[in-house]
Amino acid sequence: MRLDDAEARVAEHLRRHEDKQLLRFITCGSVDDGKSTLIGRLLHDTRQLRDDQLRALEADSRRHGTQNGALDFALLVDGLAAEREQGITIDVAYRFFDTARRKFIVADCPGHAQYTRNMATGASTADLAVVLVDARKGLLTQTRRHSYIVSLLGIRHVVLAVNKMDLVGHDPAVFARIEEAYHALAAQLGIARVDAVPLSALHGDNVTARSQALPWYAGPSLLELLESAPPARAGEAERLPFRMPVQWVCRPDQDFRGFAGTIAGGRVAPGDAVVVLPSGRRTQVARIVTADGDLDAAEAGQAVVLTLADEVDASRGDVIAAAAAPPEIADQFAAHLLWMGEERLLPGRPYLLKLGTRTVGATVTEIKHKIDVDTQEPLAAKTLELNEVAVCNLHLDQPLAFAPYAEDRTLGGFILIDRHSNATLAAGTLDFALRRAGNLHWQPLDVDKAARARIKQQAPRCLWFTGLSGAGKSTIANLVERRLLALGRHTYLLDGDNVRHGLNKDLGFTPEDRVENIRRVAEVARLMTDAGLIVLVSFISPFRAEREMARRLFAPGEFLEVFVDVPLAVAEQRDAKGLYAKARRGELRNFTGIDSPYEPPEQPELHLHAAEADAEALAAQVVAALGLD
Repeated sequence: MRLDDAEARVAEHLRRHEDKQLLRFITCGSVDDGKSTLIGRLLHDTRQLRDDQLRALEADSRRHGTQNGALDFALLVDGLAAEREQGITIDVAYRFFDTARRKFIVADCPGHAQYTRNMATGASTADLAVVLVDARKGLLTQTRRHSYIVSLLGIRHVVLAVNKMDLVGHDPAVFARIEEAYHALAAQLGIARVDAVPLSALHGDNVTARSQALPWYAGPSLLELLESAPPARAGEAERLPFRMPVQWVCRPDQDFRGFAGTIAGGRVAPGDAVVVLPSGRRTQVARIVTADGDLDAAEAGQAVVLTLADEVDASRGDVIAAAAAPPEIADQFAAHLLWMGEERLLPGRPYLLKLGTRTVGATVTEIKHKIDVDTQEPLAAKTLELNEVAVCNLHLDQPLAFAPYAEDRTLGGFILIDRHSNATLAAGTLDFALRRAGNLHWQPLDVDKAARARIKQQAPRCLWFTGLSGAGKSTIANLVERRLLALGRHTYLLDGDNVRHGLNKDLGFTPEDRVENIRRVAEVARLMTDAGLIVLVSFISPFRAEREMARRLFAPGEFLEVFVDVPLAVAEQRDAKGLYAKARRGELRNFTGIDSPYEPPEQPELHLHAAEADAEALAAQVVAALGLD
């Protein structure tokens, strides 16, 4: 064969391959329902395996398999050593395959409850879910859990694969009972379409072709259902108004300024009126630039660079949208949240929220209720543990453009991120903006912080004393305030014990109450500095995240973290109240340093070694650091 003939054949293959429609789907269900075996059978029976892969599968089946040396198709997907050792799926495994009619990307999701967060990751980009049920067991807890998450993430088409029919004698009554039960569950969850198919993944019955072992079933095989299924969101993005999150600002030289991103919805053309959000600046599209030249129009899914007719300030995270139908702007939301962190969610703790290309500070202000994923009943909750789902209220530190997740995945789906480790802690969907977000506005005032400080002839400051109970925080803070008063300064001291007699008397000492304790005090301290005062805050404040949250409320240079540092043994010796002794006896729960951690500051403005100097000398160090002379 001539080289040009070979190239032509390759080009034709690629062209036909590109013409095929892509379907992304997941397999999910309970442990041992046969998800990995089903995908392995699909890959084998659609001739996706090369000779060397088949040989490797044969060798692995003899070494790790569960079928007495016969091909164990699950091994094609369960690639982790731990998965093979335990015979379970742990991570999400993605596989590509294609048939004469279609291309597929399938995500094999783990069945164990502790890996629910992995399953949610796989479902986040899927058009369809194949939910497996063991014919012997029927619907199980994890089946319901996965189906709930499928519905939460907007998947509205489920293929119910009733597997292991060979182990129930191919009984049609068993299949009918499971199908009826799942249709009831789907109706409760709002899953619009369910196609049920009886099969045996191990033997290949009804997987890629209809099987004579199930003559009473006249429907399509699993593969036929997948090949004919419409993408669940076919045309959804195209029906939206134009919107494009800005990924980066392109400035190759001083004569060109473009905004790069992938169009999330709608269609755009040069001359179209657009608005940049959240600033609200309006302009028109001048050009649509790509590597292959300018375009006359672009639509959802295309990555482009837009140039605008006017010099409009926009940056990464902003949204360029159709001026006639822009998305909403808000900083407070109701949302569904799937908690994926090993440490529990604490309302009031600061996190980062990433939506589209924008990252902002966020806190969960309230858990409205937790959701029982088995019954979908609301449950009271003050915090969330790993894999729990809840309806929450969110507050952001700045407004952003959004759309409800039911309307737009790109502008409605978000993740929460740990500020220190950058670990993903939660996945969520925005439901709607809270009404108060649009009804509350800052009232302009004629007298500001500078005026209040000027009349007091001082620079406002917040001195934040932190350390173990018994370290000497209150003693030192009291001495500092006395010295400042003698210098004619205007001050106020917020002490942890005193504040709990009034403002925070409703709070206990659980981690979630400690977070709220610090949040309230930080807000009060901010108001006092706004009044022009030097405010001294003496709180254990054991968690770095909350101290950082407090710091962000103040202008640069206004917040001084003062770490009153003593060894735990010294703090216990100084304990006049006997609190450490009670904690050691188990009579006082969640006591810092005993059964609740203290996270020492990493870079405090002042580090006072309180076991090495008396309180007067340490107070003098603090006053000197203020530079009042």
